[in-house]
Amino acid sequence: MNAPLAAGLSAAAFDHLAHLLHARSGLVIGPDKVYLLETRLAGILKQHRLADLSALAERTRAPGAETLIRAVVEAMTTNESFFFRDDKPFAHFRSQALPRLIGARSPGQGLRIWSAASSSGQEAYSLAMIVAESRAALGGRGVEIIGTDIAREQLNRAKDGLYSQFEVQRGLPMQMLVKYFRKEEGNWRIAEALRAMVQFREWNLLADLRGLGRFDVVFCRNVLIYFDQPTKARVLDAIAQMMPPDGLLYLGGAETVLGITSRLVPLPNERGVYGLAAGAAAPAAGPLRAAAAT
Repeated sequence: MNAPLAAGLSAAAFDHLAHLLHARSGLVIGPDKVYLLETRLAGILKQHRLADLSALAERTRAPGAETLIRAVVEAMTTNESFFFRDDKPFAHFRSQALPRLIGARSPGQGLRIWSAASSSGQEAYSLAMIVAESRAALGGRGVEIIGTDIAREQLNRAKDGLYSQFEVQRGLPMQMLVKYFRKEEGNWRIAEALRAMVQFREWNLLADLRGLGRFDVVFCRNVLIYFDQPTKARVLDAIAQMMPPDGLLYLGGAETVLGITSRLVPLPNERGVYGLAAGAAAPAAGPLRAAAAT
């Protein structure tokens, strides 16, 4: 059957684009989400002078289409992010997770934090601000924060650390703005000291994650909601293998590990915070093979 699902989109072309997006990013697009394809890919159609989505699907099949395919995946990826989004996870990290991890580590042992699907960097920099505010308690310990995403444009924005007035007004406390940002021609640039605390890397959650190393804390929030069940299980199990026995995973408020993986369990009386199930910790890792980022 090849009946059109929408103007300029045959069923066959839709199936191809949906399969492509799922294979490359884990994103699940059903026939009820055709409008997302139409709105988010409109700019690509115009840029490449393509008549419609069926023409786009055909172009992605052609040899040498990798750049176009990447552009399609990035355009379809949700890049909604703002500072201290849904403040509870950050409050828990600040008041409970960080003190507990500091107490459990030897004085010379650093901490590693991962902001998965970090988009334009607000989550990673929010964590960096909390760490900066906790310097006295850290006692000289190093803290490494890694932000990853598949969207190069968003990663470049994160590395640049320049945000609009609207972006800094979304969740960022005024005292943090004054302390950690400087005004630049109507925009705000995050302090160099904070930018130096965060390393941004291009990485796909569907790729081999072992090359990133092990993390004491993982923020992977509002990402799994776009995946089907098998992909969620695959990603969660991979994350669990990257955590020490006392490591913590933060998910979005609408996300859960229940019924998906047995390697992670919710923390009692906490929403969206998960630890490793008993016996689920991976053995101490030796040298890790570098994995492909995409």
